[in-house]
Amino acid sequence: MTSPVRILIHGASGRMGQALLRLAAAQPETFEVVGAVSRKPAQRVIDGVPQFAASELNGAPAFDVLVDFSLPEAFDPVLALCVQRDTALVSGTTGLSEAQLAAMRSAAQKIPLLWASNFSLGVAVLAELVERAASALPGWDCDIVEAHHTQKKDAPSGTALTLGQAAESAGAAVHYASLRAGDIVGEHLVQFTGLGERIELVHRATNRDIFARGALHVAARLAGKPPGSYRVRDLLD
Repeated sequence: MTSPVRILIHGASGRMGQALLRLAAAQPETFEVVGAVSRKPAQRVIDGVPQFAASELNGAPAFDVLVDFSLPEAFDPVLALCVQRDTALVSGTTGLSEAQLAAMRSAAQKIPLLWASNFSLGVAVLAELVERAASALPGWDCDIVEAHHTQKKDAPSGTALTLGQAAESAGAAVHYASLRAGDIVGEHLVQFTGLGERIELVHRATNRDIFARGALHVAARLAGKPPGSYRVRDLLD
């Protein structure tokens, strides 16, 4: 029997951190949460999981992969700890500086590392389809329309930009449009238009758990991998 993957969750008090804790607890045969890190934990143990303050990060127990959804100012110690302990890192922290992105690229020479703006497995498949379509349809117009809830500030979304990069890598020139309305979790339409025909590739998220579920999926597969920079689509199987 394979031992559960030992995960340390950083940013445990946030929306994603709470979803990760809940979903990991429902899969004890796959995951063992060895600790949860937040800025100021209210208790030392919650639901059997040891709690650590961010300032105590270096005292966290042994883990196979650290899953990080926090803030840019908390990211540097996380990356340093994974390099120091030679363990995998899965991160969805956004807003990282150029220096932090460069540090990630350097760290990927020593540890397996995956950073993504979106951990939906469906979006990972969509990016692959977009790249294939752009390659097969040179000269076609490529438009990406994304819709999110009214509280989302950035536009285009990080996911839209990731999809655009997939199209651009195959030679397409991409145009973006953004909509902010109601409580839309996330919708992305990638449209390729030629003379007399149009292809639409669409992903709609209806529940935010898909992002935590995807992060756990890749965490289970990244642990023990050789050093390198991985994408979600690299770990779908």
